[in-house]
Amino acid sequence: MSATLPSWPYPRYIAHRGGGRLAPENTLAAMRVGAEHGFTMFEYDVKLSSDNVLVLMHDDNVDRTSNGKGPAASKTYSELAQLDFGSWHSAAYAGEPLPTFAAVARYTVANGIASNVEIKPCPGREAETGRATALAARQFWQGAATPPLLSSFAEEALQAAREAAPELPRALLVEKVPADWRERLAKYECVALNINQKDATRELIDAVHAAGYRIAAWTVNDPERARLLLDWGIDGIFTDELAAIRPAA
Repeated sequence: MSATLPSWPYPRYIAHRGGGRLAPENTLAAMRVGAEHGFTMFEYDVKLSSDNVLVLMHDDNVDRTSNGKGPAASKTYSELAQLDFGSWHSAAYAGEPLPTFAAVARYTVANGIASNVEIKPCPGREAETGRATALAARQFWQGAATPPLLSSFAEEALQAAREAAPELPRALLVEKVPADWRERLAKYECVALNINQKDATRELIDAVHAAGYRIAAWTVNDPERARLLLDWGIDGIFTDELAAIRPAA
């Protein structure tokens, strides 16, 4: 007999980093592109600037997604705000700024869009980033119909988020599915396991559900694979291919 599954008020199609490949990742421009493609849930990455402002950014360094150089951890929010986070993608997005977590929260809540907030700490700042992200999320989503799903590869950050705002749902992000996934999900009181789509099998999906958890897969960019995983009953797929894999497709 399978366990009772936790509440899952989230759509099955989730736009990776806001706009997938169609816009510069982790920007408000990306969110608008995701919304234009019919997505009602976004995944994005949150970390702390050196002066403790929560901002959207994936990498530890600013080099790949901006015209700056060096580690994000060494830069204040004011310094990050002066960088161009759009030109690397295309001329159409030149000058796009790095958004704060607060700005993105306002946009998503105002537009009825659900969020998977990935806690992406700079090295050595796992606990404080997890705590700060969870406390901010509690404040930003107060009274919202759908709470944000907090996820992280950094288990120390997930633990800190659990302690800071235990009422917010959490997901454990894994590169490879560990043998002790049940114990880890229980330890951090998670509702879901977010896996690499390469590891997704019907058997794993069934096992996670039977254990009383939800399961989502990143990053699914092949439409046939997406259909298969959804047929197998997966609870969510993260995609970069917003035109080919989307709610209306």
